[in-house]
This record gives sequence, C-alpha cells and structure tokens, in this order.
Amino acid sequence: MGDTGTTAFLEQVGIEPTVAPSRGLRGFLRKDPREADLSRRRFRLREGHSRRVLENAEESYVFGFNATLAREADKIELIEQARRGFAYEGAGAACTVLDLLTLTRGRRLHELLAGPAKHYRHSVYLGAGRGYALLRMRPMRGLRRAHPLLRWLVVDGFGFQQGLARADRMVGERSMPDLLTRSHCAIFDQGLGRLLWYHDCAQPDEVAARIAGYPVGRRGDLWSGVGFAAAYTGGAELEELQRLAAHAGADGFRGHLAQGCAFAVTARTQAGPVPEHTAEAAAVLAGAVPEEAASWADAALIALGHDPHTHEDYQSWHTGVRRTWARRNR
Repeated sequence: MGDTGTTAFLEQVGIEPTVAPSRGLRGFLRKDPREADLSRRRFRLREGHSRRVLENAEESYVFGFNATLAREADKIELIEQARRGFAYEGAGAACTVLDLLTLTRGRRLHELLAGPAKHYRHSVYLGAGRGYALLRMRPMRGLRRAHPLLRWLVVDGFGFQQGLARADRMVGERSMPDLLTRSHCAIFDQGLGRLLWYHDCAQPDEVAARIAGYPVGRRGDLWSGVGFAAAYTGGAELEELQRLAAHAGADGFRGHLAQGCAFAVTARTQAGPVPEHTAEAAAVLAGAVPEEAASWADAALIALGHDPHTHEDYQSWHTGVRRTWARRNR
C-alpha cells in the first residue's frame, strides 16, 4: 500500500516537534496527547496498520491544537506533509475556541486561513466545527468572514467531534444533538460518517453494519462521510476498499461514497501532492484518478452559479458530484 502518511516526523529524521507550555487560559485549554489513544473512547479497534493510521491523525490534530495555543502554529510545517491537514484541523479548533471565549469574532480563525493554512481550508473549517462542539455551542454562531460555502464544513466537524465525545449517544443510540437546526442535520451526519470510520477502525464490514442501523434517510450522508475519511485519512487495504464499495452499493448509496471520496481528493489536491493511499481510494471508491475526481467537485461548484452560500447550495454541490459520477458509471 506504500506510504499512507502515517510515518511520523520523529521516525523520519529523529526529531519530534515540540511546543512550549502555555499559561493562563491557554494552559487550561491545552490537550493531553493521550486523547489520541482511541482505546480510551471504547471504539472497536484492531491492532496494526489501521489503528496506527487513525491514531496518528488524531495525534496530529492534538499537536496542531496545542501548537496554536502556544502561539507556535508555524511548527505544523515541520511535520510530514500528508499529516499537516489533521494538524491544521487542530489549529482551526484551537482558534475557534479562543475566538469564542474571548469574543474576538473569528479574528484568529480568519488569520489562520489567510496565512499558514491557506491551502488547508477544508481542514480548518472542519476543525472549527470541533471547536464549537468542545464548547457545546451551536455551530457557526458568530462565525464571521468565513468562506460562503466551505463554512458549512463547520457543521461537518461538529458532527465528528460530537460522535467522538458522545459515541454512546450519537453512535450507540443514533441520537441527534439538540443544538442543531433541522437544516443542519444532513451535514452533521457527514461528519458523523467520518467518525464511524474511526469508531470501527476502518473495517468495511463493521462500518456497513453500523450504518445499516440508522434510518434510511440518514444513510446517504453517513456514507458520504465514510467516503471522505476512507480517502483522506486512509487505513484500509485495497481489498477492504473494494468491500466498502460493495457494501455501499448494496445499501443503495454507492454514489454518496464516491462523492465523499471526491471531496477528500479535492482537499488533498489543494494541499499538495496526493498521498498514495488517497490515490488508491480514488481508483476504487470513485473509479477515477485523483485529478479527475477533484475536477468533479470543481465543475459542480461552477454549476452552482454566482454566490452559492446556503446549506441548500452546499448540498447541491454534493449532488452535482454524484450526478457526474453516475453519468460516468452508467
């Protein structure tokens, strides 16, 4: 399977980036690196490659969160390129938490997006959603100067973090948090779908069985989130990706899986070289090379016309990608 983006900077050059301890409010907010240990979450884990991939992603998230609190977000550039997206997700969460607690109206998040994270906007907005969830606040409240369409990724990130922190309710009981408006629920499920990939440790049979327990009306968005995580984060071998695609097709949501994968490829393409595991996922889940899969998202965005910004526009963006995939696979 080649390099999946899980080799730590420490393993590559023998130096591990560290951040200075924070004081005051920032010190109080600092995350314990042990939070990346998914066994503390009572997830369905398996030892080996998949678990390392998923926990390395969360380790990078925690690193980015703490580096931002320590005013050392520039150190994110010291870690492996394939893992920086997760670190900038952590940076987005930290900026959001600080902005909300200090009433700075999104200033830090805007500066992060305009500066070092300009090629990682998807990750930053997903992280912002995790920040809202950490404070148990309604996602997007008070979010200013945000991208008119990518801002909806905040709700996606909120869904991921809610599932991570409250798996018994969100996954076990299949609940929906009270903080969401009705229009946000579908996007929330896309984030929850990403979390299911972590919850069941990238095991396609387990993930499919988990999704089958949700109402049919929620499954499409869950499969979209799974497609994103399988392509962006990785953790599955080729044969497992093939089984995942077969499960989604049997459930009637093969296009949703492909669409989620296409958006993951788009995010990876904008950030730099596409990791081998993402290219492999694109071939299996979307049936295309990364450049083609990313072009679907670009074309669907252009088709939305001038000034798309509502949640309906965001969902239409996804629908456009699924239509392109369906036409290609008639």
